[in-house]
Formats: sequence, structure tokens, C-alpha cells
Amino acid sequence: MKNRVVKSVAMTIALFSSSAWAMDKHYGASPTQSQWQMTSNTPLQCQLVHPIPNFGEAVFTSNASKKINLDFELKMKRPMGETRDVSLVSMPPAWHPGDSANRMTNIRFFKQFDGYIGGQTAWSILSELEKGRYPTFSYQEWQSSDERVEIALSSVLFQPKYNVFSDCIANLLPYNFEDISFTILHYDRSSVQLNKASQKRLAQIAEYIRYNQDIDLVLVSTYSGSEDSKSTSQALSEQRADVLRDYFKSIGLPEDRIQVQGYGKRRPIADNASPLGKDKNRRVVISLGRTQI
Repeated sequence: MKNRVVKSVAMTIALFSSSAWAMDKHYGASPTQSQWQMTSNTPLQCQLVHPIPNFGEAVFTSNASKKINLDFELKMKRPMGETRDVSLVSMPPAWHPGDSANRMTNIRFFKQFDGYIGGQTAWSILSELEKGRYPTFSYQEWQSSDERVEIALSSVLFQPKYNVFSDCIANLLPYNFEDISFTILHYDRSSVQLNKASQKRLAQIAEYIRYNQDIDLVLVSTYSGSEDSKSTSQALSEQRADVLRDYFKSIGLPEDRIQVQGYGKRRPIADNASPLGKDKNRRVVISLGRTQI
């Protein structure tokens, strides 16, 4: 009798466990499915992608900037239908059954958006993957109140691509489009060449353009001070514009994407009565335009 009761309880527990498991939706790559791919590896952007079968993909992205940055997106084939609170837990791989799960943080995924995480938490996900663990997201299914969704990132084959990703981040440019899209540079008196500080800045602009195929316009406007006559100032201003046109052509920018204009003494931004004012007026303004996707 006692044995039958024990067996009955065991069967009940087993059935309950099986039922509870059926209430969950689990997504994750098996060891044979696990892939990590570098989809972008340039001085402007580093991107590491992990496909998640039947769900979508996990994407780590770092962009050229003054500061080291990292964004993580859990891109879904079926966007979130409702905003959900999400638990992020670091799980041990199946072949380490004795290891415990570690709660990382709680986050929120918003309706009609992919899951996004930035900053330190994104770096922490990479750190857990490097340890061979499985960062796992869990939230209530928005279509059914009695189901939970679990999405795991696999650490299988992660390390080799992570090494490439880390090297890419180390080589990102320390400035982005917003930093150089509008730049004012200066000349020495009566010279068609930029001063040394401005030459360095121009080299940064050129480096960015070399890697960014989306730049579809470079607008160059040159201005002079009031040291010379109107005609001489205009001629010098146009010479400076031509020099910059040739410079941008030399780095491979098509001529139809370069617009230059010399304005001479027109449009001063400071008082030409003072040497400092003349220095400010003796300038070139470079504006970049890019394709909007």
C-alpha cells in the first residue's frame, strides 16, 4: 500500500512537471546549431550576430565614437505584442548540471519593439558567454497568460568570433558622423593650405569618408578675412575651395558628390577690425550629408 502511494505521488509530480514544461516556450540553438557571425567589421562599426532558431537573432553592436559603447538587441521574427518585464538569468550549459543559475538583472521589452539592452548589462552578457554560460531571457507570453517564453544565447563556438569582435572594437575610430558632419577649419594668412591643427582635423574627416559609403555630399564653403582687396580675397577663397575639391577627389569621393563655393569677404562671423576677428573669418566650413536609410 505504501509503495503504491509513493508511486502515485511520483507519477503526479512527473505529470505536473511535464505539464509545467509544456506551458513554456523555449528557444535556443543546440550545440550543433550554434553559430556566431561577424556581420560588420570596419573602423566604423563592429557587429556580432547569433541566430536563434525559430525566434530571431541576438545582435551585439559597437559603433565608432568618442567613448567605447555596446548595444544589444534581441531581434524577433514576431515583435512583442505587449510590453513585458523580462528576467535575465545566466544559466549553466547542460553538461554542467551541478552549476547554479545566476540572476543577472530585470529589464523591460516594449510593445512592437525588439528587445534592447545597452551599457554595462550588454557587456555583462558578453562576459557570461565568455565564461561558457547561457544568458537566458524569460518573460510572460503576451498571447497567453499561462505561458512563459525563454530565449537562451548559446556559448558554443562563441570565443573565436568574440576575439575578432574585441579586436574590431579596439580599432574603431574615436569619432562618429555627428562629430565631423559640420566642421570649421582655419587658414594661415594668405595661404591656400589649412593650418596644422585644421589639417589634422581634415585627415579625420577623410578617414571617415573612406570607410562610409553613405556619404553622398561634401559641401565646402571657404571665406577670407579683410587683409586684401575684394577681388584678391575672392580669388584666394576660390583657390582654397579648389584645393579642397581636389583633396576630396584624391581620397576617392566622386566629383558629383563634392560642392565647393568661395565667398571671399562675404558673410563674416567676427569683427574684421581685430586680428582675432580676421583669424575667425579666414575659414572653411565643411558639411557632410549622408544617405538616410
